[in-house]
Amino acid sequence: MIEIQLRHRGIRDERVLDAMFQVPRHEFVPSPLVKAAYEDRPLPLGEAADVQPGDKALEVGTGSGYQAAILAYLGARVYTIERNAVLAQSARERLARLGYNGVEVIAGDGSEGYLPAAPYAIILVTAAAPLIPPALLDQLAEGGRLVIPVGDLRHQDLLLNLKQGGQIKTRMLDPCQFVPLIGKSGWPEREGRLM
Repeated sequence: MIEIQLRHRGIRDERVLDAMFQVPRHEFVPSPLVKAAYEDRPLPLGEAADVQPGDKALEVGTGSGYQAAILAYLGARVYTIERNAVLAQSARERLARLGYNGVEVIAGDGSEGYLPAAPYAIILVTAAAPLIPPALLDQLAEGGRLVIPVGDLRHQDLLLNLKQGGQIKTRMLDPCQFVPLIGKSGWPEREGRLM
């Protein structure tokens, strides 16, 4: 996976590559999918965010907990929020079992961020929003990075947003397609199900 898929795709950050090598991806997929755990999938958001040891990170969309584990391995203090309480509990248990103690899993509306631990040096959103949620911009620390896919339900652009001097500077990284961000500042649940 590292040599054939990630390096070939242009990922050069050795810390991210080491994290992808060390974190057991097969532990984060359902049993029937274990054989496919190392197949080619979207680029790691951790590289785009330039995660540094000691960074406080918010991940929106915990899913299995894999990205949170990568962030923790890179040295971030991770808060990860998942709207599906069953997925959040499963990820919480999995991360604890595997020893990722620097991760707090919260069940809630990620489109509103997680104000109690703000501000964040890094915010990674693993679902597509129609627009950048204002709460996430408000919870971004000075010098912080917000990586989020933005667009319609079929096509998005992965955006890197940097907060400098209180202003947001946005750079488009890649076209992409993510599942919809459901929530108050995302897509209504009924629209997200149409995908």
